Amino acid sequence: MASDLFVDLDRSSPVPLYFQVARQIEQAIEHGKLPPGSRLDNEIHLADQLGLSRPTMRRAIQQLVDKGLLVRKRGVGTQVVHGQVTRPVELTSLHDDLAQSGQHPTTQVLLHEMDGADDEVAGSLAISPGTPVLHLRRLRMSGGEPLAVLENWLPAPYTDLTVEALTERGMYQLLRSRGVGMRVARQRIGARRGSGEECSLLDERRGSPLLTMERTTHDDSGRVVEFGRHVYRASRYAFEVTLVDR
Repeated sequence: MASDLFVDLDRSSPVPLYFQVARQIEQAIEHGKLPPGSRLDNEIHLADQLGLSRPTMRRAIQQLVDKGLLVRKRGVGTQVVHGQVTRPVELTSLHDDLAQSGQHPTTQVLLHEMDGADDEVAGSLAISPGTPVLHLRRLRMSGGEPLAVLENWLPAPYTDLTVEALTERGMYQLLRSRGVGMRVARQRIGARRGSGEECSLLDERRGSPLLTMERTTHDDSGRVVEFGRHVYRASRYAFEVTLVDR
């Protein structure tokens, strides 16, 4: 029971108290102070402990439930589910980002076959329709939990990447080991309801919202290296962007 949860409230701040509470609990989850499975005191006790009204405390907890960080279980109380993976929008791979943040990514290769590029894939890879490409579909997991379904198409000379290599290492790692310098990418981020297959693979309820990303990556010489279409669990994943006023 996380009865020693410390929350520092600034009652003179214009930031609502419920938001301050929710944000600090979220940070405690992200930093491992509240690991998965931790139980929180009931809302009445927390409200009394922090000197808050019960509706304020209830709203803070509900915000974290809505974000997928906490879950209410009858007979058990409120528990930490897991931390959300926050990924900066940079020219890196999901595998790299997870590894650098101290997590342990694993990969299951769902599809590995040679295809003739259709019009969309050919246009993205700047090749002629029907040209042979390596078609990949992988399930990326973190801490044993599914996180994303990654679909990619690679042109020659990268069509010889093996299932074994892709299971053990990230695709960008394998490309860099061949001397490929990923230089620039065109990327589109969106959201949609997941298909039945996607939700099943990602352990989400049918029709759950998923984050989507399409990316076309170019190397140092301007040649297209890969085209990808990925879907991510919205309950476990977020993109982070830094904006600068020029």
